[in-house]
Amino acid sequence: MAKLIPQKNHFSELNEWDKPEEVIRVYSKEEIVALQQSDATKYRALSPWKVVLAQVLITAISMVFWSIFGEPVGVSLYTQSAFLGGLISVLPSALFITRLEVAKKSQRLNPGRFLAALVSGEFIKIAVTLMLFVGIGYCVPGVLWVPLLVTYLLALKCVWLERLWH
Repeated sequence: MAKLIPQKNHFSELNEWDKPEEVIRVYSKEEIVALQQSDATKYRALSPWKVVLAQVLITAISMVFWSIFGEPVGVSLYTQSAFLGGLISVLPSALFITRLEVAKKSQRLNPGRFLAALVSGEFIKIAVTLMLFVGIGYCVPGVLWVPLLVTYLLALKCVWLERLWH
């Protein structure tokens, strides 16, 4: 009769679920500040406005590239399309950062409110990006998608470039 009672998987070997859990240490705010100060190059803060500035610079470089290699040479639809691609990247990023800065300056800031600001800021960023893509697709006749998308993708990767510069 004892054999009918299910036993805990006594036929299998130790698996990942049976391993003891790792102990995760939670640092206090003072310990985090001390860590950042001990090795400033390793734990430096990433300025979001520097990323937006890098996006603007990449957009300008892309516009120059497309004005040289586009047809006709000079300011043309290639250059304008590259500008629009950069705009689609820069404007939502700036709105997102502004949303977070407004939340940081709030008198009643707590982790829950900051998380709500982060989520709502990301929603605003996604919504504005989609509206800009759709609006440009419908309202700008003859937009060239290759320069627009190339510039947009290059500007999105500025976070990586900013990390490489330092």
